[in-house]
Amino acid sequence: MKNFLLVTPALSLVLLIASSALAADAAKGQGIYMNFCAPCHATGVAGAPKVGDKAAWAPRLKQGEKVLVERSLKGYQGSSGFMPARGGNNALSDSEVADAVAYMAAQSK
Repeated sequence: MKNFLLVTPALSLVLLIASSALAADAAKGQGIYMNFCAPCHATGVAGAPKVGDKAAWAPRLKQGEKVLVERSLKGYQGSSGFMPARGGNNALSDSEVADAVAYMAAQSK
């Protein structure tokens, strides 16, 4: 029992650090957005919701960031537009896409 009580806090700390590392980073996402996402999300090309347009983003944000990231990774055909997988840039990593989504979501709340 004593060993369990010593291991539990250490394990909790490791899990906390790991979950923080996996969380999307909006600050990193700004650069990705500027370089790869802005051509559509700054202008509304192909029905893309413009960053900062709270009305356009509200129904999307209700679905949760996990859904937004999944659709951004795999691509999505919505009723008002089309999102190509990884924004059409297959070189973007999953975490880069998630960071860009976090940035856009933060700017659009």
